[in-house]
Amino acid sequence: MRRSDDVRELLDTLDVLAERLEAVEGLHNRLERLALAAERVRLGEVLLNYTRPRRIFWLHFLSGLSRGLGLTVGTAIVIGIAGYVLSQFVNVPVIGEKAAHVLEWIEYYRAQYHEPFSP
Repeated sequence: MRRSDDVRELLDTLDVLAERLEAVEGLHNRLERLALAAERVRLGEVLLNYTRPRRIFWLHFLSGLSRGLGLTVGTAIVIGIAGYVLSQFVNVPVIGEKAAHVLEWIEYYRAQYHEPFSP
């Protein structure tokens, strides 16, 4: 009696595993169909690009133009904001005086030792 119960339990386990395997196979088939559809779409884009080189040139030209314009405008805005902020907090002549003092110190050092400036 014990042996037949073990066999039944084993058969039930096999049935559950078979159902899971069928579900996995179904998901695998769906995934394969999706992959094929994605490849067809990419292939269509590639063929469109090869058959219309002017379109590619135009798209690349416009993307480069927009990047360059965006970089230029963005840089101008950042430099403008930085200049405004510095003008609010820093007195420019003081910076000029400090820079002149540093240059005088460097010239004094060079004249004293007659060697190139090295750290």
